[in-house]
Amino acid sequence: MLSQLINFLRACFRPRSDQNGQLGSDSGGKQDGLLWYKDTGQHFHGEFSMAVVQANNLLEDQSQVESGCLSTHDSGPFGTFVGVYDGHGGPETSRYVNEYLFQHFKRFTCEQQSMSVEVIRKAFQATEEGFLSLVTKQWPIKPQIAAVGSCCLVGVICNGTLYIANLGDSRAVMGRLVKATGDVLAMQLSEEHNAAIESVRRELHSLHPDDSQIVVLKHNVWRVKGLIQVRLLRKKGLGASYKYGVQTFLFPIFFVVAIC
Repeated sequence: MLSQLINFLRACFRPRSDQNGQLGSDSGGKQDGLLWYKDTGQHFHGEFSMAVVQANNLLEDQSQVESGCLSTHDSGPFGTFVGVYDGHGGPETSRYVNEYLFQHFKRFTCEQQSMSVEVIRKAFQATEEGFLSLVTKQWPIKPQIAAVGSCCLVGVICNGTLYIANLGDSRAVMGRLVKATGDVLAMQLSEEHNAAIESVRRELHSLHPDDSQIVVLKHNVWRVKGLIQVRLLRKKGLGASYKYGVQTFLFPIFFVVAIC
């Protein structure tokens, strides 16, 4: 059982290795019980570390680090792509995102011949549409697939710029060194989408004025359709739209900052 888990965790971590983003000899990572970790790895802009801990009987989450060419064309641009996909209700959505989001990202980067917010936006939308098409096909034989979803947090470093795109309530945090004291301050870079946030509830009501039950206070917790606190709907998370009857596509919230 443990060996199967470790193999699965390794499948979650799929760093890209090429002449522009070589990985160290410890590319497979290490394990300690239900913890999988990688202390140090190489990417296009330096080093990274990574860890995954299994908290449920079935691991619903996925993650990936891709470094090197960010386009289907070998001429670039070059950089690093990091994705964290927090699955809910099952692993199907996060696995789908892990397999297809970066492929769409590279395709749109090639079409535009550069990296931009629009590239990420199109990649998110293409992934969403692809998964919903899969749900439509599998619904008659696997109706439970309509109840799964995933948050989607992506970070891209390219040409001296950091791009952050977030759907759901995962969080991107950057450490900032205070030279005077040597302390490291945590700076949140992403905005969360959670029904506990009043602005999110207002947005949901404005998007669904005819649905008085779009947000319900249940057991002192605000929940979408009375079922889930995190927005796993189209535009604030991937998948789960059939379950809640929400078909309007919304785009991720972006954070862009120059780092050079």
